[in-house]
Amino acid sequence: MAVTPAPESLPNEYQGAEDFNGKEIPPGPREAFAEGINPVLETSKWVVKDIGLVGLNEGGILSAAKYIHSQMQRESYTPRTWRTHPLHLCPAEPFAWDDPSTRACLDWIFLISSLNFSFWSELEGQPGRYGVEWREGWDSERIVVHTGYWSLVAAVDRALEEGIPITDPTFYAFESRCPDEVFEHVFRPAAQSIEGIPLLRERIAILRKNGSILCERFGGSFYGFIDAFRSRYGDRGTALQLVKMVTDAFPSFRDETVYRGRRDMGWVLPALVRRPASALPRRGAIHELTMFADYRVPQILHHLRILSYPPALVKLLNAHTPFASGSQEELSVRAASIVGVERVRQAILQLVADEREDGQEEDVVSSVVIDFYLWDLAKRAEGLVGGVGGVETAPMLPIHRTRSIWY
Repeated sequence: MAVTPAPESLPNEYQGAEDFNGKEIPPGPREAFAEGINPVLETSKWVVKDIGLVGLNEGGILSAAKYIHSQMQRESYTPRTWRTHPLHLCPAEPFAWDDPSTRACLDWIFLISSLNFSFWSELEGQPGRYGVEWREGWDSERIVVHTGYWSLVAAVDRALEEGIPITDPTFYAFESRCPDEVFEHVFRPAAQSIEGIPLLRERIAILRKNGSILCERFGGSFYGFIDAFRSRYGDRGTALQLVKMVTDAFPSFRDETVYRGRRDMGWVLPALVRRPASALPRRGAIHELTMFADYRVPQILHHLRILSYPPALVKLLNAHTPFASGSQEELSVRAASIVGVERVRQAILQLVADEREDGQEEDVVSSVVIDFYLWDLAKRAEGLVGGVGGVETAPMLPIHRTRSIWY
């Protein structure tokens, strides 16, 4: 049971903490869905059909599924691959809720997930883009400049190494303990960078709000939130139930848009829920979750011919035309990506079923793991002439550009 800190232990500015600078949360109740049905997937299917801009390529889905399945097998790519990234902070093994490293890891994951958005740069591929100079990983002494998502992780890890408790909600929630100047120091750019981290003020506001919620309701830690979740569902909760509880509690994760009077829900938090969900019974039904509809995975989905774009959309992407948040172009690309990865998952499930021998345990294939693999593949493909090899592809297009706190 989480314990809320006594009022006298909280700084004066705790009450009425400033809200984050995001879009207004759509009014009115959410559409009701049956237990185990992911509203993100269902509303995405509707958006894809209603707008009719981005298509799903049946032949591309099948060929990409075969390629992804074989590559993931060849590379032994599993949910545990997340632990192998040298910058990631991981709990001790075997995993135990009462191990001190679990609390530290959950708070690290929560902060990273709260700030994991909008790292694209107008200076893509140039040394002047925002980057963070730090070690190549926790176990390395080699200093490199990290960009994109890795700039966030490196900045947080560097701060922890410097003795700044940046992942502690009781620290970052309150300006008296963590002035804005501390955030500016934590996210300071490398000497070669001529731009700072995008949306710094919005990031600060989100951390203030999310940290305040954790302090007020969950004992000042994301561990307390997970403890409350476990208590609510008697240690039988699923990953989808965890996502719903996160979006109910923290507005900055409530990625929702009203389109033609209906909510399109994009709350997808695989990095935030995968670690605690994996410790739940039956791996927390992680297969119920969707992919994370960002700007990088849709790029590789089109490259692998899973998604098909009309010439007008291709022209906009090649011209680096910004897409407004909630526009038909942005909604179409993101919704089709969610549906496309789910279709790939279903195709891989069929491949696995065809390969499985009698009596062999059934594998659980999740869109979350496929999403992680596709993101890694997209980053590798950036430096490859002609893109990904070994599978039929379309020309690699630029990412869609939407400056947003949602992804």
